[in-house]
Amino acid sequence: MSGKLAEVVTEMFDFHTTADLLSYDFVQQAVLAAALLGLLAGMIGPLIVSRQMSFAVHGTSELSLTGAAAALLAGIGVGVGAIAGSVVAAVLFGLLGTRVRERDSVIAVVLSFGLGLSVLFLWLGPSRAGSKFSLLTGQVVSVGNGGLGLLAACTVGVLLVLAVVYRPLLFASTDPEVAIARGVPVRALSVVFAVLLGVTAAFGVQIVGALLVLSLLITPAAAAARITASPARATLLAVMFAEVAAVGGILLSLAPGVPVSTFITAISFTIYLICRLVGTRSRNRRRTLVPA
Repeated sequence: MSGKLAEVVTEMFDFHTTADLLSYDFVQQAVLAAALLGLLAGMIGPLIVSRQMSFAVHGTSELSLTGAAAALLAGIGVGVGAIAGSVVAAVLFGLLGTRVRERDSVIAVVLSFGLGLSVLFLWLGPSRAGSKFSLLTGQVVSVGNGGLGLLAACTVGVLLVLAVVYRPLLFASTDPEVAIARGVPVRALSVVFAVLLGVTAAFGVQIVGALLVLSLLITPAAAAARITASPARATLLAVMFAEVAAVGGILLSLAPGVPVSTFITAISFTIYLICRLVGTRSRNRRRTLVPA
């Protein structure tokens, strides 16, 4: 085991092999897909954190597994099924869990039912263990031209909708009670945001898997929140962190052939630890400068 791990560490820095692999079309498509997902995750992540919806991301990603498993059973595109499952789940969360105190229980109820359906669909489906396993851990090299085109179209759509609703959505996220008093359609915005979240989570599942999608949707945003309180700077940093994790994870995984989700989660977690350390030191420094 230690020998195999040492071999992986050595091959990680085999830049010649990595460069050769980057000459293949499917690898280039995978890198571009990861970059698009990093952009989406970085843009939507800070809103997820401010709305305290991290558990909802987990629930949405797990229920995209239900849609993907159903698509696998029906013999249609797994990506389309994952999007359908995520969007349905996210809309249910947005409609049933508008109150913070009941949100977790609603997510848990829907999640448990959806996972039960996933088990059934995977059991009934074709016995392709690789396809089933990739739904849990991701398979970025299988994106292909069709999946990349769908991801690009959804990226443009999500960013356009986000540009339109960003300011009232940010207001409703930071202070929902005041937003309601000012006439902001908080419930409608919750549903819109849930759909955007569902689409993003569905593509995250294809790249990093249903089990690890939090590493791109939450960790970069949580890291950015440790070092800045500005929504604009937090979004910019979250995009940068997500891109480094997504694209860097693919590049490091090419030569050793290790699942890309391993490196994406490791990079995201390392960035979070660094930002947490920097943020703690910065706050301690400010406290020492404030006169008693």
